Amino acid sequence: QLQASGGGLVQAGGSLRLSCAAPRSIFSINDMAWYRQAPGYQREWVADITPSGQINYKRSLKGRFTISRDNAKNTVYLQMNRLEPEDTAVYYCNTLPIRGDFWGQGTLVTVSS
Repeated sequence: QLQASGGGLVQAGGSLRLSCAAPRSIFSINDMAWYRQAPGYQREWVADITPSGQINYKRSLKGRFTISRDNAKNTVYLQMNRLEPEDTAVYYCNTLPIRGDFWGQGTLVTVSS
């Protein structure tokens, strides 16, 4: 399982940085991605980054969220700025394509208005 961390309660307009460390055998060869699931909604893809650093974002989040990876630490990050109440969700990391056995518990991000 891949465990995300760094969530918490933040006011609208604030920032959080999420982290997710993975075994090197997984991290080094896979496109790593962030997903989120808001209450009452299906889990959705947020952003992904290839081993070489090519990045894709959910269009509505581009400009506020930044995905990055540290290949030396086998860690993927999600910097979230100007957070909005609609960003409230459990955030997960996984590969792209998804591996079902990689889902962890996620990290809860709550944005208050």
